[in-house]
Amino acid sequence: MKTRSIRFRLTAWYAGLLTTVVLALAAVLFLHLQSYLEGALAETQTRRAHQIADTLVAKVRAADEANIGGEIASLYAPEKGDRFIRITRPDGGVIYRSGPPNSQAFDPAAVPPAAPEPPWEFSRKQAVAGGAALLISSVRAPSASGGTYLIEVGTSAAPVDAMFRHLLVVLGLGLPLVVALAAAGGYALVRRALRPVDEIAGKAEQITQHNLGDRLPVPGTGDELERLSTALNHMIIRLDDAFQNSKRFVADASHELRTPLTVLSGELESLAQDWELSAETRERLGSLLEEVGRLVKIVERLFALSRLDAGEAQSESVRFDLAELAASTADQMALLAEDRRIVVTCNAATPVAVEGDHARLKQVVVNLLDNAIKYTPEGGAVQIRVKSAGSRAVLEVIDTGIGIAGDQLVHIFDRFYRADKTRSRNPDGAGLGLAIVKSICHAHQGQIEVESAVGKGSCFRVLLPLADEHSLPSATKPDSAS
Repeated sequence: MKTRSIRFRLTAWYAGLLTTVVLALAAVLFLHLQSYLEGALAETQTRRAHQIADTLVAKVRAADEANIGGEIASLYAPEKGDRFIRITRPDGGVIYRSGPPNSQAFDPAAVPPAAPEPPWEFSRKQAVAGGAALLISSVRAPSASGGTYLIEVGTSAAPVDAMFRHLLVVLGLGLPLVVALAAAGGYALVRRALRPVDEIAGKAEQITQHNLGDRLPVPGTGDELERLSTALNHMIIRLDDAFQNSKRFVADASHELRTPLTVLSGELESLAQDWELSAETRERLGSLLEEVGRLVKIVERLFALSRLDAGEAQSESVRFDLAELAASTADQMALLAEDRRIVVTCNAATPVAVEGDHARLKQVVVNLLDNAIKYTPEGGAVQIRVKSAGSRAVLEVIDTGIGIAGDQLVHIFDRFYRADKTRSRNPDGAGLGLAIVKSICHAHQGQIEVESAVGKGSCFRVLLPLADEHSLPSATKPDSAS
């Protein structure tokens, strides 16, 4: 799970907040329960001390002090009940102290005396030897002889402490489990709540300039996600309108420019054939004709791009052998390379069947071979290869040319882009050829890749889906061994 994702952060915040709340509630519960149980136990000891004070001490006289011990032992049996009882005179002398309890939890003789001049009634938790603790309630009671006796009644706090230790163990083991279950439940809830976001993001990844008519899913939740989807759809509508206007402008402009450029080219050719003009004038007319021809090529390519953007790339989709198309095109282009002593070879012996517009895919091969020949020095080599790989046809055009710098590879398919040190050397280029190749490949559900190194050459690789084998004529089916 990505720690910076909203899903993880929401789950972490939820689990952290829940842990804090549970810990706070557990601490409050523990302290409150401890106070309540110890208070209840101390109150019980206080009542017992009052009973001793009212029934025995209040009636005792100095001469009868020795009898108190026997009466307490017979009435309360502190040793059997694991209780501590001590009665002290005003001068600090002890007239009675219970014996060791049967459980041997504490030693009554080791219990320190209360503080001097204690209040009439108070309770304390007294630590004794062995790590034990006693909850002792003390009551001061006047006697018949006029003195004030201190009556201390206590019991071991071990049962209460044991219960608290058990509670701590339960909380220590149960809290992580509760937090883990709550975090898992919170993650499931967050994942379910953010599922529309994944659907919106997935659909947004699929929307390109070719399918701006698609829209993002709008969850009918009435919350911020619905508002976001609606707002993004409105933005896509505006982008679609702007893109359509741009495509119409390019198509209309290129269409309108074709006629005047054709007329201008014809008029210039007519003037250039007038032998009454001077040689210098005819030379200038020839230069103008070259520029007009370049403008005609640019307009034709812009018009082709506008048709590709409009989805007209496969108006005549047929099934044909890509290897045969590459071989015949390579033979035609080899004539252009002979003057520069560039060797063009074709490795496409095995038929590779594809479906698409034959003329458009031929244009892909022509543009790639033309670029390879233009930017390969004299004496170099250009090779075209066609093969099948899995469910795709692969067409590669490899040259030993000047290559393309790595930082320029990501831009060479952009319209009107020309690399400073490579493509700009050719005055006939306008930076539209590779853009047309990319558009044709995309229209055929394919893609184009490039690998290049400066001074070593380039490899343009076109990947297209193979034609369905069951619909191919037996004579043109790809060789299964390939």
